[in-house]
Amino acid sequence: MKTLIKGAQVVNEGRIEKASVVIEDGIIADIIADGIDVEGVYDETVDATDCWLLPGVIDDHVHFREPGLTEKADIESESRAAAYGGVTSYFDMPNTKPQTTTLQTLDEKFLLGREKSHVNYSFFIGATNDNIDDLLRVDEHRVPGVKLFMGSSTGNMLVDHEETLQRIFSKVKLPIMAHCEDTQVINENMAKAKQLWGDDPDIKQHPQIRSEEACYRSTSLAVSLAKKNNARLHVAHLTTAKELELFEAVDENRVLSAKDACCFPRITAEAVVAHLVFSDEDYNTVGARIKCNPAVKSTKDRDALRRALTDGRVAVVGTDHAPHKLSEKQGGCCKAMSGMPILQFSLVSMLGLVDEGVLSIERVVELMCHNPARLFEISKRGFIRKGYKADLVVVSHGTPWTVTEDIIQSKCKWSPLEGRSFNWKVEHTFCNGSHIYNKGCFDSASRGEEIEFRRG
Repeated sequence: MKTLIKGAQVVNEGRIEKASVVIEDGIIADIIADGIDVEGVYDETVDATDCWLLPGVIDDHVHFREPGLTEKADIESESRAAAYGGVTSYFDMPNTKPQTTTLQTLDEKFLLGREKSHVNYSFFIGATNDNIDDLLRVDEHRVPGVKLFMGSSTGNMLVDHEETLQRIFSKVKLPIMAHCEDTQVINENMAKAKQLWGDDPDIKQHPQIRSEEACYRSTSLAVSLAKKNNARLHVAHLTTAKELELFEAVDENRVLSAKDACCFPRITAEAVVAHLVFSDEDYNTVGARIKCNPAVKSTKDRDALRRALTDGRVAVVGTDHAPHKLSEKQGGCCKAMSGMPILQFSLVSMLGLVDEGVLSIERVVELMCHNPARLFEISKRGFIRKGYKADLVVVSHGTPWTVTEDIIQSKCKWSPLEGRSFNWKVEHTFCNGSHIYNKGCFDSASRGEEIEFRRG
């Protein structure tokens, strides 16, 4: 199969250049500069004139709910939503049923990915208070890293033993992705809130309960442990301006000129789309639909996170995509479940920030495509380069459209972005060269590949 993507504005490695891209047998076979003849015999030609061609998005943080929670979502439905949104690779989290905390449950999850995933997949192995042996035996070429719920967990995976934390940070050589919130602070805040407002405090109290102090106390502990042990730490979903003080700004040129994770500090941070798009003001209109852990916080915090996108303190943008049934999102701080589906609209949401002047489209590509590939040392993905896997997305700009229930592909069939309009639109998604999404048409037979790590 030979495909030509013709005449796009190619956004790659800090530059925008008009070019055409040839895909052959799942690989980027050629990148032809504008003005050079592209004549030839192709099985398919996609006219990308007036469009932008980006590497497929790599989402380093999703919860697809399989196995065990498939009434909310599953690998098939959420990987389909990914393809509709230009996401061609994802890393799924371990808080499923059973939890992905042993080599056996990890292998079983890979089998599910091979059978059901429409796009490329990998899975974090989760840390517990007693599974250090499995963490040290896991194949470094198959997983992005170890997920650590440090201080707080909604899936009963809390790691809170000081001795265990020390062992993990001193012995694990893979990246440690940490969810950082302090349980003691949260419990104290919740007790006070219930005294004032009853058994289910209004959702507007969520950012006060899962507070700045709760986040900072846990994140600062993780950072100190990583520094003490020279561990590779990646802090998930930052939410506060105060936490950003713990992270080093990184020169963009240093990152662009490097080939792998060595261009970053040993300690890095992720921001997720919800915390960049929403603020506490949105609880008034969207309510518990934006309830997540850690909580969406103040406009000041949101704007600080946005600024950190451009100075390197935030290295990666993911989603923490976490579907629930809409019935499970009713109530306040106690009754409504935490998490939201946002994967399908993550790329267009970030491109919306380009329209707002928050960052450039080149930076969006770095944060959502290049940097996840670099940080986790993904083999031959995340860039538009000859010889790399043809994971690509074509986006257009200028024709507004609105998120409505009928276009939502996630199994839960709702989104906190319903009613919001975007000027950017995903037109085509290619995964391993397969034209999986074509202007509303979806190739349901297509399957992704297991992602390889640390293979040069």
